Parts: sequence; structure tokens; C-alpha cells
Amino acid sequence: MLSDLVIAQQAKLRKIEDVAAQAGIERDELELYGDFKAKVKLGILERLADRPNGKYIDVTAITPTPLGEGKTVNTVGVTQALCRIGKNAFVCIRQPSLGPVFGIKGGAAGGGYSQIVPMEDFNLHLTGDVHAVSIAHNLAAAFLDNALKRNNRLNIDPQTISWNRVVDLNDRWALEEVVIGLADGFVRKSGFDISVASELMAVLGLATGLQDLRRRVGRCVVGYTYDGDPVTCEDLRCAGAMTVLLRDALKPNLMQTLEGGPAFVHTGPFANIAHGNSSVLADKIALKLADYVVTESGFGADIGMEKFMDIKCRAGGLVPNAVLLVATVRALKMHSGGFRVVPGRPLPDELLREDPDAVARGCENLAKHVENVALFGVPSVVCVNRFTDDKDSEVEAIRERALGAGAETVVTSEVWARGGEGGTEAAEALVEACQKPSEFKLLYPDDASIAEKIEIIATRVYGADGVEFSSTARRKIRQFTRLGYGKLPICMAKTHLSLSHDPALKGRPTGYVLPVRDIRPSLGAGFLYPLCGDMRTIPGLPTTPAGEKVDIDDEGKVVGLF
Repeated sequence: MLSDLVIAQQAKLRKIEDVAAQAGIERDELELYGDFKAKVKLGILERLADRPNGKYIDVTAITPTPLGEGKTVNTVGVTQALCRIGKNAFVCIRQPSLGPVFGIKGGAAGGGYSQIVPMEDFNLHLTGDVHAVSIAHNLAAAFLDNALKRNNRLNIDPQTISWNRVVDLNDRWALEEVVIGLADGFVRKSGFDISVASELMAVLGLATGLQDLRRRVGRCVVGYTYDGDPVTCEDLRCAGAMTVLLRDALKPNLMQTLEGGPAFVHTGPFANIAHGNSSVLADKIALKLADYVVTESGFGADIGMEKFMDIKCRAGGLVPNAVLLVATVRALKMHSGGFRVVPGRPLPDELLREDPDAVARGCENLAKHVENVALFGVPSVVCVNRFTDDKDSEVEAIRERALGAGAETVVTSEVWARGGEGGTEAAEALVEACQKPSEFKLLYPDDASIAEKIEIIATRVYGADGVEFSSTARRKIRQFTRLGYGKLPICMAKTHLSLSHDPALKGRPTGYVLPVRDIRPSLGAGFLYPLCGDMRTIPGLPTTPAGEKVDIDDEGKVVGLF
């Protein structure tokens, strides 16, 4: 099998104008970035306003393992499969951060014969949106420090500043905690976050238009006064300039799948510390253009999918019709607790042996995620991302447990090796699931209290027995309620490696209490985010970074990129 990069480079790509025309996008609605990528102007929504929306499908997964579950490859592959069975389909996906690309994860364009292309462009800069987020964010940081130095007219308490600077790299060892101001003696502690953890990235993903973006940027809180009142980017008088820097980044990026279908690649917020979904605007445009729109939410159904439903759909007025829940035999064996896998090392022999009992034990994790989908009234199709050494008995164990937990149906997928042809079973199952009347419902009402919303997510989605709020968290709840933030949705910041807050707890943990140590506001994004356990907002590089393999060959082609 060729590498993902070689497969992508050998593909015969369509000119992006042709992809756009087939999708129903007019030439004057495009801003070209070379031959194979373009931005789509937001005015298209006015032209398409009277068209009905297509069916809306979210792709999620079981709790992630070091083995990878194939969520992105199936997002792309199933969209290709929908086109193969004669449906007008559009895929919407996030743009990756350069940190993971050069860190431990590698590229994020899909894989094998189910990718977004050009793969190099997808993973490296694309049209510069992440850099626009970085410079707009750091402009606010510069205005903030300038305000402090020049007589502090806003009465800002430096001890309350929460607005770090950002950089789109895994550079935790040097930048997580820093001391700034040494040049002029106005010294304070600060730090850096990775760019995709910036609140502005979450804002970009949830904004419904340019004026909405402007309002959201103005609401971003950077710290508090000595009197306890919030200080915003509007107060700093930089919100207008920040919006100008983000103006072009608000337009979705149009690319294509390996089989020539249309793909929007737009925004890239992390799912364990932000909402983890591609943009509302990209989905809204795609839903007017296509009969079926397939999007992907980050990590498992407890994190990215819950935020897709409770935050993205709430903000955008979107209604999902079905969920594709991806799992693998290998990953479910890991959730049984009987196997240990180390990233970068060969898989243990026992993991590859036929063992339906281990799969059945690991399916407790799958069952909880199926139940989580059902909480929102949306039918789920469980997709077994099949490997050549998976045994029929193991797949049957998954089928039995998933159906018992309430899944609509269980299908197998081979889209990595066979492209859209390998995903037709999943595509047909999703078409059938989408025909059911939508019973979509949010998990909690806007007017529930902050504590009640957190407790609902913890007990119903994670399976916790309850929530333990620290004194800081309780103080923040009182403060935010007083300031009028109580009706905002909740964006839980927790590990993606477990249904619980503890990454060591695999499978379906029970009998635990979820600790909430702090709660912070993202008023621009429009949510509050509780911190459950220790959360890193800037990763570090591994011992052997993926970037070591990336280079240019004698012909000027990129090599070693995934």
C-alpha cells in the first residue's frame, strides 16, 4: 500500500472552479488560491436562502486510543460513497493545527483512498486562516499590555489576566509559562497557548456572519478589573482591528476529495478544550447546496459530538438527522483493559489474535457512546472500520452489543483501502437513517443553572455519579451568575482518553465523581468552559516528532508528510 501522501500526489485533481460549478457555486462567489483551493464568499447564503436544507450527518467515534479509529477517513470515505450511490453529497471538516502535524499525530486529511486533496495544502497553512487567528489574538495581547503600561485606564488587575499569547506549534517546554516585561521593568507571569486553543478559533467556528463575528470578538474577556468587572476586547478598543484581520478567514475554504467531490475545510478548534467542530458557516452553505452533508466532531461522542449538539447546533440553529459512530476491533480490545499499546511501537501479537470475548468486554465503551447519541434523539449507525486481520466473530460481537445498546444498524467500512466503493454499505444505511423523522433535542435548556448543566453532562453523558466543585469553581459560578452568564451553554474541558476525567480509566468507568476545579468564560464563543482535571492548552513535542520526516525532494515535492 502506498503512503497517504504518495496516493494524494498521484491523484488527478479537478480544477477547483469545476468542483465548485458541479456543487452549485458560481464563479463570482469564489476567491481562488491557486488551481485547487478557493474561499467561498458569504453572499452565497443570500442567493440560496430559499433552498431547503439537505440531510445533516455527524461522524463521531468511541473513546480514542493510540491505535486511531479512522473517524476522519470515514468522514471523507462515506461522503465519497454517498456520491457513488447517486447522492449529492458534501463533506465539511476541520483544518488541522501545525502543532500536531509536526508533533505526534501527523496529517489529518483522511487516509488511503479517502482523503481531502491537495493533502500538503490541507495540512500546511491552507489559506492562512490559523495565522489570521494567531495575529488577531496576539494583537489583543499587545493592546492589553499597552493598556497596563500606559496608566491602566481600565483599572485592570494583572492577577486576573487570562489572555495568553498564541503560536501554532507544540512548544510547551519553552512557552507554557513565561515571564514578560523584562525590557521595561513591568514584569508579570504569562504563557502561550496553541493557536487553535484561542477563543478566536472557537469564535470563527460559531459565527454566523461578519457582523456576528464583530460582536463576538468584542465580547471576548481578557481579564477583570480590581472591582471584579470583566475587561473585553471592546474595552481595549482593538475588536474592530481584530475583526478586520479575521474577515477573510471567516470565508470557508473549498477543496475536493480524492474522488473529486466538494469539501469545505474550515476552522480547527480542539475538542478537549474548545467545541471541536468545523464552522457553522461551512455547514450552512453546504446544507443549501447538497442533499447530504457529512461533518465530523472531534474525539468521541462524549466530547466533540456532545458539543456539536449542545453548542454548534444550538448556535447555528442546525438539526442533525443521523450520526455515524466509528469503532475498530483493535480499539475495542484495548477498552477491555487487557492490552497495552505504546505509540510508535509494533502492536503486541495478542492484540491481533482472534478474541471476540475481549472485543465484547471493550464494547461497553461503544455501548455508552451509542446511548449518548440516543440522548439527543438522533439515530446512530455504528461503523466498524475494518482491518484485514479482523475476524468475523469479532465483528459479530460488535454488531450484537451495538444493536443491544440501541444502534440503528451496524456496518463495516473499507474506505481506507477502497475509497468510496468501500463505504457504500455505510452510505446506504445513513440514507435510510436520515429518512426517519427528526426527534433532535438538546441535552439541557438555556435557563438551567450553570451547576445543573455541568451535572447533566457529567452524569448523563460521562456516567459519573455526581460532580465535586472546588471552592474556585463555586466562586466562579456565583460570579458568572451575577454577571448574567448563567444562560450560556457549557463546553467541558476534559481528557479525550476516557469517558471520565481520568485518562487511565478505559472502557465504561463507573462509581466516580467528576471534579471541576475551575470555570472560565468564553463570551465571544458564547459558552463557559469548566476545567475537569489538568488540561494543557499548548502541547509539547514527542521524543521523535513527526516533523523529522518532512522534507523536500530533488523535484521540489513534499515527502514524509504522513
